[in-house]
Amino acid sequence: MTDTLRPVDTAALPEAPEAGTRKLKRSIGVVGGTLLTLSCVTPASTLFVVVPDLFGSLGTATALTIAIGSLLCIAVAFCYSELGTLIPSAGGEYAMVSTMAGRLAGWLVFVLSLLVVMIVPPVIAMGTADYLAPVIHLDPSLAGAGVMLLATLAGLLDLRANAWITGVFLVLEVIAAAVVAVLGFAHAERGAGSLVSMQVAGSHGGTDTVTAMLVVSGLAIALFVTQGFSTAVYLSEELENPRRNVARTVLATLAISSVIILVPVVAITLGASDLSELTGGDISAMVTAWSNSAVGTFVSLCVALAIINAGIVMVIQNSRVLFASARDKAWPQPVNDVFSRLGRFGSPWVATLAVGIPGAALCFVNLDTLYGVTGVSVTGMYLLVAVAALLARRGAHRHTPAWRMPLWPAMPVLLIGVLAYILSEQETQYLLWTGGITAAATLYWALYLRPRRDTRWLVEIPEDERA
Repeated sequence: MTDTLRPVDTAALPEAPEAGTRKLKRSIGVVGGTLLTLSCVTPASTLFVVVPDLFGSLGTATALTIAIGSLLCIAVAFCYSELGTLIPSAGGEYAMVSTMAGRLAGWLVFVLSLLVVMIVPPVIAMGTADYLAPVIHLDPSLAGAGVMLLATLAGLLDLRANAWITGVFLVLEVIAAAVVAVLGFAHAERGAGSLVSMQVAGSHGGTDTVTAMLVVSGLAIALFVTQGFSTAVYLSEELENPRRNVARTVLATLAISSVIILVPVVAITLGASDLSELTGGDISAMVTAWSNSAVGTFVSLCVALAIINAGIVMVIQNSRVLFASARDKAWPQPVNDVFSRLGRFGSPWVATLAVGIPGAALCFVNLDTLYGVTGVSVTGMYLLVAVAALLARRGAHRHTPAWRMPLWPAMPVLLIGVLAYILSEQETQYLLWTGGITAAATLYWALYLRPRRDTRWLVEIPEDERA
């Protein structure tokens, strides 16, 4: 039997402060929300920073793996859209899962989402040095830390201002992705059949075959490639008319980002001069070879701006998660009081600093470990969200006005099975890292949160004035 706290109960619980002291402003519509969410997906920086690692392990199967991941993300997006309109909270996944599947499940989702939101920004930020290389040579860790600190300062500003800043940067990164796609198709070295040829350059100088199991293992990173569409749920407290606009923003973002990422990946696969160049994953070098150094420099600088853009949006998103957890009393009261403070621009400034500064420190951690833990965490988080979506039409929730996914319950059931299988195929060390953190979180739940269930972890669902 689940230990569920429903929104209607929360208002009556003892230690809840006045709602006005903890309420974020509804200041953005679908366009602003989509710009911010797309910037968090950061298609170009994902293309240039994350995808090269997939080329290194999957070769010509990279586009196929990302395409499969994008199809799976449609089902995930349906779950987020339905749950996000039922539970419009800055807590995102944990608020949705707590309400539908119980407070322990919600707490575990919070821990997994916190892992993701703390690790992803430095993973992206460390790619800055490679793309500033035509202008200046920097240490990747130091450059990444600098980007994180800059993003933290920007995250302290008003959300509407950040929507326009990130919108301008987003245009530049889309242009960079388009340039890569045009050049790759114009210099195609192989036919469309190569996209399913499943080949990668071997360490011995020959060619190796990419196995189906390797593709399944790579799906964890492929899911991470378009993972940022969930930002629409984190921003739901600041979206106007969230019961309509959350679903629109989630689905539009997934469609746009999948195209922006997948089309250049196909072009790169077809345009690489040989398998070794493709497996090497040096996209900047390929662009320069297809055009000239000036175009290569332009694309590199656009990507560097895209990474900074991603850092800004991810810090904004992540601070909302930490703010919501403090508002929902996940920590001892002095910690809750600090993290739930709002600054003069309406942003949770302490929470912003609390995610930005550790993010800068994570830029000095081994990159492979960060990738592996992120892949496992994203897959596990999606799995629990799918479970919550399966429970979204029981009891009072059946009659709550919300966007409803097609093919329910088949969609979440299928998603649960696929994600469980993908999770089982991940490397043991990353499963152990993530499992150890989850076990520690469960211990915190058992020893601190559960004994104080009347005063701690009170998941609050803010009222929607326009509902």
